[in-house]
Amino acid sequence: MGAPEVEAFLTHLAVKGKVSVSTQNQAKSALLFLYREVLVQELPWLDNVTQAKLPERIPVVLTVTESRAVLDRLSGSHWLVASLLYGAGLRLMEALRLRVKDVDFERHEIVVREGKGFKDRVTMLPASVADPLKLHLAKVNALH
Repeated sequence: MGAPEVEAFLTHLAVKGKVSVSTQNQAKSALLFLYREVLVQELPWLDNVTQAKLPERIPVVLTVTESRAVLDRLSGSHWLVASLLYGAGLRLMEALRLRVKDVDFERHEIVVREGKGFKDRVTMLPASVADPLKLHLAKVNALH
């Protein structure tokens, strides 16, 4: 088999076999390895291969009404964490790792330390969460 047959096979995988992009790339890499290392033949660059398509994924996002319905069913610290996730745009572990010194009530800011990519960032503190968060911190302070 030469380059035209290899191109035809890889195109067949994508078009008729409807394989994923990663499957087609793995087959291409395996064939290139076979020809280069085992058969000691160079294949010309495979330009005429029809590429497998990435599936389009539309993110699932809750509507405002659905978000309120979820928050209305929560209470206590669960409500507080969920409200921070929704209102401040925090990821779960970012909200769970928050410290008292990360919340600035006067500036209505939250400092997220070592978030995604180990980067620090500043986000807003939602007004609807500020008073319940102050109350929670006072309860925890009295407890300890």
